[in-house]
Amino acid sequence: MDPVSSQVNLMHRISNIVASELSLDEMLGEIIGLTAQVTNCDAALVYLMDLDTNEIVLRASQVPHAKDLGNLRMKVGEGITGWVAEHKSVVTLPKNAAQDARFKRFQALVEDTYEAFLSVPLVNRGEVIGVVNVHHRQSYDHTPEEVSLVTFIGEQMGSAIGKSVLEDQNSLLREQLETRKLVERAKGILQNRHSLTEEEAYLRLRNESRRLRRPMKELAEAIILSEELARKPEA
Repeated sequence: MDPVSSQVNLMHRISNIVASELSLDEMLGEIIGLTAQVTNCDAALVYLMDLDTNEIVLRASQVPHAKDLGNLRMKVGEGITGWVAEHKSVVTLPKNAAQDARFKRFQALVEDTYEAFLSVPLVNRGEVIGVVNVHHRQSYDHTPEEVSLVTFIGEQMGSAIGKSVLEDQNSLLREQLETRKLVERAKGILQNRHSLTEEEAYLRLRNESRRLRRPMKELAEAIILSEELARKPEA
């Protein structure tokens, strides 16, 4: 396939992904796949911003990193990845990547032992929301076309990732609100049943949650169901 047709196919695939209803994890997987397709790399990593802590967090990888996903973090400005996030700029190192003054090695990442390194920001509405890192085991000259295509992926997929992150946050907020409502109802039931103060009812719920190793939401639902069944007249 000629280069022009290849680029057109890539853009068409990105457009389909952006317009899709994929989950955040699925989109991150698509970024890994697209990046590997464009660069023929040995490894690719995707980091996302955690705005609450001002950190970059590893969220997806081509080489398995099950224990590190969501746990490996670095401050904005820390390492090459943090530098890219801070400066909204691309870094390309064809060899001796570890010798760069900005480089910081993480023992958990075998990719940090590789020679060539390309780091590109994920951008949503002009703001960096993450970073895509591309690694080659041996020295590798990233062509202007490859850098341009990975940058394009970062720009186009960034908007989709930003939307997906927002939807996830909204979903979490809705879930947290629902949990608070259920806990409040359950507390009221315990107060009435056992003549407890609000604080005592909450502590009983919390302690039972820890003892049974069950979420407070589940316990609250069980208490509410029990109360409703007790009030329901027999047929």
